[in-house]
Amino acid sequence: MSIYDKSSLVLIPSGTKTGKVYSQKPVSGDGDFTFTRSSAATRVNADGFIEKETQNILLQSNSYNTTWSGFNGASGQAGYDGSNNAWRYDSSSSVLRLQQVGITFSGVHTFSFYAKYVDAQWFALQITGTTNENAWFDIQNGTLGSTSSAVDSSITSVGGGWYRCSVTGSASNQNRVRLYVVGSDGSLSTITASLLIQDAQLEQGLVARDYIETTTTAVEGGITDNVPRLDYTDSSCPALLLEPQRTNLVPHSEYLDSWGATNIFVTSNNITSPEGIINASKLERNATGAYISQNVSLSGDQTYSVFLKKGDLNFGRILGLGTGNPNVYFDLENGSVETETNATGSIEDFGDGWYRCSIVFNTTTTAVRVYPTENDASTGGANGYIYAYGTQLEAGSYATSYIPTYGSSVTRNADSCSKTGVSSLIGQTEGTMFAEINFVDNNTDSMFMTIGDGTSTNRIHIGYDKTSDWIYCNVKAAGLQQALITSSSPSDGIKKIAVAYKQNDYVVYINGVSVGADTNANVPTLTRIDIGGYFSAGFEYPVKQNLLFKTRLTNAELAALTTI
Repeated sequence: MSIYDKSSLVLIPSGTKTGKVYSQKPVSGDGDFTFTRSSAATRVNADGFIEKETQNILLQSNSYNTTWSGFNGASGQAGYDGSNNAWRYDSSSSVLRLQQVGITFSGVHTFSFYAKYVDAQWFALQITGTTNENAWFDIQNGTLGSTSSAVDSSITSVGGGWYRCSVTGSASNQNRVRLYVVGSDGSLSTITASLLIQDAQLEQGLVARDYIETTTTAVEGGITDNVPRLDYTDSSCPALLLEPQRTNLVPHSEYLDSWGATNIFVTSNNITSPEGIINASKLERNATGAYISQNVSLSGDQTYSVFLKKGDLNFGRILGLGTGNPNVYFDLENGSVETETNATGSIEDFGDGWYRCSIVFNTTTTAVRVYPTENDASTGGANGYIYAYGTQLEAGSYATSYIPTYGSSVTRNADSCSKTGVSSLIGQTEGTMFAEINFVDNNTDSMFMTIGDGTSTNRIHIGYDKTSDWIYCNVKAAGLQQALITSSSPSDGIKKIAVAYKQNDYVVYINGVSVGADTNANVPTLTRIDIGGYFSAGFEYPVKQNLLFKTRLTNAELAALTTI
């Protein structure tokens, strides 16, 4: 019999749905975990790209004779996708525009339509409310026209004479989107003419992503509320990503053209980002001392991060304006942290030449700057560029997963993964608990796994204490301390941790080695399992697997179970 055959619960994160993380054992579902997070989030998916929440906030996104006004034409037309779901839109002096009203939104949004030429050469897309943000399209020739007050526009052939056309705006308090058939570029005067349309979408962000069909309500998808994150950052095998609450204080994390710019040109949507879509920016300096800058107000431990990629310059510099002006230079060719001044830097490879560059500082900060540079001791010469995407400033001593913002700060709420009422899966007088994580010293306290009754008075939990710099097992029963077994100064990397317990018989193994024991400790009441903490405590390391046994494994079995 293998050690795994003895287990009462096996969680190797692979199967999930909204609000649920499935365990591999027991197969009855009695060991499936409840998952909550009352906000959207991001992860690195199996293709190695950052995956976000997606949405279409339009209603009846392909039924233009319903909640849309100004429609005149016919349904049942041959569509871009091989269906007959397209519509012919007939414009005239009495049919001024097709529009949807009563949708309130602010910040960076992209409005898109699929369209095909019939006899109308030009049409315009408009986002409006407080500001008219317009783009014009020559649908006969498949080319872009002009824009007015818009951030960007695009036209992409999808075959068969069909194009996906989009306009991106960034104004506040907008409330409607419109389509005009017009006589020329730059005009909003409608003419009598027709075109085919299909699949409208309005979404946050700088570009149009995969279409989402809507009917009577807006639809959100991807990593939205209560969707567990199977993260592939470290390998081809996923880990369950559980994090504490964090807020990205940068209001525009991707629309860098909205930042202050000194001696630098910012071009949005210039290159493929770590999302795998073209929504990263080019930062091109035209004089010395070139940078983009974002005003902030923060004190205490704080971390700023940005994804950077080399262009014809190989270095990037992050500077925080505050006491000592903490700053770090990053080598974007070799993926290394170079000069550090009054701050600590780190760099993480995200593939395709992209690195997430982070700086940790603890002074009062009034602004953050990003510089393209040619070496690690310069603020830049007259020419050159790098690429940037996904800026983040958060209170804390390390960078958490990316939190996109589109005009205001955004909070990602804490993840919670637990199972209650499972006394039958937890050994009540003896047992073993096991957790495998990818440990990184993020300069913060963390908890890896807890079994107990959901209170502070009865629990066995394993975690990391930053002040003491140790991984520990803490046991309390009826409110009294029973055992505290520690392993000091852990190194970064995979940690396989097992705690075997029995009356007056506790032992902890980490990576095949016994790190301590206690022969004078009671066993608490055990009815609940928490992955990544207890109560509302946060977790910062991806969970690779968790196991429970209803018996105290032998020391030889504990060594085998935890050996890497």
